[in-house]
Amino acid sequence: MTQLITADLVELDQNLGNSPEDVIRHLAGRVAANGRASEVEGLFTDAFAREQKTATGVPGGIAIPHCRSAAVTEPTLAMARLSEPVDFGAKDGPADLIFFIAAPAGADQEHLKLLSKLARSLIKKDFTGSLRAATSREEIVELVDNALADKPAAAAAPETATASTSAAAGAVAGGAVSGGPRRLVAVTACPTGIAHTYMAADSLVAAAKEVGVDLQVETQGSSGAKPLDPAVIAAADAVIFAVDVDVRGKERFAGKPVINAPVKRGIDEPAKMVQEALDAADNPHARRVPHFGAEEQAEKEAAEKGEHIGQKLKRALLTGVSYMIPFVAGGGLLIALGFLLGGYDITGVADKVVVENNFGNLPEGGLAIYLGAVMFKIGALSMGFLVPALAGYIAYAIADRPGIAPGFVSGAVAGFMGAGFLGGIVGGLLAGYIAHLIGTWAVPRWLRGLMPVVIIPLLASIVASGLMFMVLGGPIAGLTAGLNAWLSGMTGASAVVLGIILGLMMCFDLGGPVNKVAYAFAVAGLSAGSATNQAPWQIMATVMAAGMVPPLAMALATVLDKKVFSLAERENGKAAWLLGASFISEGAIPFAAADPLRVIPASMVGGAVTGALTMAFGVTSQAPHGGIFVFFAIGNVLMFIVSILAGTVITAVIVVALKRWAARKAVDTVESVPVTV
Repeated sequence: MTQLITADLVELDQNLGNSPEDVIRHLAGRVAANGRASEVEGLFTDAFAREQKTATGVPGGIAIPHCRSAAVTEPTLAMARLSEPVDFGAKDGPADLIFFIAAPAGADQEHLKLLSKLARSLIKKDFTGSLRAATSREEIVELVDNALADKPAAAAAPETATASTSAAAGAVAGGAVSGGPRRLVAVTACPTGIAHTYMAADSLVAAAKEVGVDLQVETQGSSGAKPLDPAVIAAADAVIFAVDVDVRGKERFAGKPVINAPVKRGIDEPAKMVQEALDAADNPHARRVPHFGAEEQAEKEAAEKGEHIGQKLKRALLTGVSYMIPFVAGGGLLIALGFLLGGYDITGVADKVVVENNFGNLPEGGLAIYLGAVMFKIGALSMGFLVPALAGYIAYAIADRPGIAPGFVSGAVAGFMGAGFLGGIVGGLLAGYIAHLIGTWAVPRWLRGLMPVVIIPLLASIVASGLMFMVLGGPIAGLTAGLNAWLSGMTGASAVVLGIILGLMMCFDLGGPVNKVAYAFAVAGLSAGSATNQAPWQIMATVMAAGMVPPLAMALATVLDKKVFSLAERENGKAAWLLGASFISEGAIPFAAADPLRVIPASMVGGAVTGALTMAFGVTSQAPHGGIFVFFAIGNVLMFIVSILAGTVITAVIVVALKRWAARKAVDTVESVPVTV
């Protein structure tokens, strides 16, 4: 294998800056200069993003910034011994020994094991002492190579780390058990699985050994994991999770007292974590690993108890909309393709064509008409689930699975009555709350098993759908018909005002509740559009165009004035071009999160302009999603593009102006950091 570290990758007794950002960028430059990375910026961005998630400083004056990056061409170590230590977040102060671990995105297992072995060596005082005493780069390389070389002692350290003592180890602080040592198990894991995972494992093992505890650790790292023996888990008194990611196979530890903390604490405070685990083992009221599925349910119930009625309604409505969108997105695109192939007249002949014709018996008009009819019919059937799916999953959000069937039935009744989107919301809320209420009844034990699968769906369907048929469906259908007539009659100034309102809503929270309400309003009316009533299609085009503006504007702004954006924002700007073109408003969220008081108002101004223009120009869209890539489903596509460009330019200029001249803390840019190679 390629040598992981060379003398050219070592810096001795240099001042590389005053911050982790300075040091990481310098070392990324050295890696790239040695031909081991395709670019400095990509490697630096990935490494610094990892550093921002969890500081990589560890006790003993050491820091191990690391990442896996597509910019890395071969696994590499770059090392710096600093003349001026830099604070990497360790509790005992700044670090003077920096090991930068750069792994390719698809690094092989052998290289990852070597990188992990190095990380484990760095918690050994004799090794770090030798690094500080070294007088040349070549000596550093030799020390690292020796640490990575296969030795008998190293071969005995598999992916499951162990600290075991004999029964004669004596009493254990915090409550020994005569006749044998206390037993603990642990899992360590970090996002990249290269350094912290293994260092935490070895630190915990060493701390446990000092107090005579038998500790076995499962390292869920990138170089592979050897699961703990089920018998070892069963015999353990408690479990330690030192993790920054989800534990794989967590259900294996169900019922065990648990100490849960970030992986870095396993490096910084291993003795405390071991003692806390021992204390938890002796405490009958200690927190325990829940049985499979119980933790998620408990968290959901706890969150719901703390919600007021407004929050519950919002959660239920957003759940319904999120489950409805896949039906609409696929169905709407298929309907648009049906129109493209079969023309607008396909609506009147699609049923007859798909039943009476096939590839061996094509209708008049040939293959295009047949395929257009098939696509239109599949899309129409998919769109037919819009209201039932909305109502069903609103009810699901309120009453869980027993609410799904009553919700779907109530939604189907709303569709039958002509109550549409509004009827689906009312029906879903009714079905959900009625199902939830019935579920609280105290019933005999023999009846409990029938409640969620028979009794609740039956009674909730009867009550909710009955109310929709006999009381609520007619008035809601009348309201829906009036609303549709009002929208269809909108022209001129009134249509422009509606476009402004929809544009503002789409850009207010970038994929949040307000954005989703505007989008759901548009897609709910999409199926009502026709060659003679294009108002619903105009609304859909307005919503889609306005939603494309924020990410496109942020991408443009990073090009217009790079200096007012951080490196991470400029990288996000590159991706935002595609996200915006695809109508994914969330592409602007990283910018809004970093600077909401400038990005969101600017986006709303641009979105309002785009919304007004699309309505004024009569732009239509028969597709509910896809952005510029569904150009074939957009009427007056040239003005669709012009409207988007206008809003994009306006938003980008406003953002740049606000960042330049409005009061704001200066953005630290990385260009000012020198790269010495």
